[in-house]
This record gives sequence, structure tokens and C-alpha cells, in this order.
Amino acid sequence: MDMKKQVFEVFSSTARTASPDPVVVSTGNAPAMYVIVEVTLDAASASVVFNIDLWDPITGTGVTILDSAAVASVSSNIYKISPALTAAANLVAAEHVPPFVKISPVHADADAITYQVTAILL
Repeated sequence: MDMKKQVFEVFSSTARTASPDPVVVSTGNAPAMYVIVEVTLDAASASVVFNIDLWDPITGTGVTILDSAAVASVSSNIYKISPALTAAANLVAAEHVPPFVKISPVHADADAITYQVTAILL
């Protein structure tokens, strides 16, 4: 399988002071999905939660699969979805990967934080 079809840049690396619009990723028939968040600058102690939802494109609604814990420091974070994994709060959803996943960073305040989000379909 072509790697370009398996790896998606969901949010490019840039400083943000507010929640950006969510991004919907089409997952095809992937048996597992990793969402990687790289926070490279958090000068003002900003905080952001990453919501990962099953997305219904017909109704435009989502259902929570996994919400991260608040990310409030320079760090690398991996969130996993797969029925083959053991569930772990805020880190792993032991569920099938839905056809569409909506990823929403939710900022706690207007402090700047720089991060990049990548989705990998396995």
C-alpha cells in the first residue's frame, strides 16, 4: 500500500491561540489508527485537548471515540484506535476504526501553543 495513502497531516505545525476547525479523515478499511500530536512550543502554559470522534457525514454528527487528557507542555503524544488493543483512558480506544474520524483540538484559553497532528492508518 502506498504510504501517502496511510499518513495524513491533519494539522500542520504552527502556533495557535484558538481551537481550529476540526478535520475529518477518511480511514478506508484500516484496522488501526494512530493520531500523533507533537507539541514543540508552549511558552505561555497553554492547554489543549484532542477529541477523536466517529464522524457521520450524512447527519454531520460525531460520537466520541477517544478524548486526550489536557496537553499542556512540550511533548510527543500518541493516541491509538484498534479493537486489538487494550483500552487505556485518554490514550487507547479498543474499538474498530470507523470509516470517518473527526479530529478536534479544543483550546482551554487564548495562550499560544505550537503543535502538529498526524494520522497514521495501519
